[in-house]
Amino acid sequence: MADFVFNIAKGRVVEYYNRVENNDPANSALIVVVIDANGDTDATMKDRDDLAALLGGTANEVTNTNYARKVLESVELAALPAPDDTNDRYDIDLPDQTWSAVAAGTAWTDILICYDPDTTGGTDSTIIPLTCHDFAVTPDGSDIVAQVAAAGFFRAS
Repeated sequence: MADFVFNIAKGRVVEYYNRVENNDPANSALIVVVIDANGDTDATMKDRDDLAALLGGTANEVTNTNYARKVLESVELAALPAPDDTNDRYDIDLPDQTWSAVAAGTAWTDILICYDPDTTGGTDSTIIPLTCHDFAVTPDGSDIVAQVAAAGFFRAS
């Protein structure tokens, strides 16, 4: 599988990041979800418009002991950088994510970065998948650290 931007989020990832960074709305967040794609192709997954539809296909959220979704609110995000006018692009990054002592069980295949407009009352059907990143890991009880990409999790060019 390759890294990709979901069709629903094309042209909007920087906007969603900025909304979370500026607390607009107040309960918005970026959500980090780990899945086992379980046979879903990139072409199929990128057409899913919300997390519920994605997880309702053949992709499954992992269930290993000590795994939990990461909720990144404005305090966890760096200030939105300025566009890189020298290289004619816009890069945004997330802090590395750590899951401690993740038990063996489901193999991890991908990390999703999603936008949740309301962490207090939303459901998976209101969470918008933004990007998908290859992340092949076989948990064995040790810590798992995810650096989505050294240059950032998203680049618009």
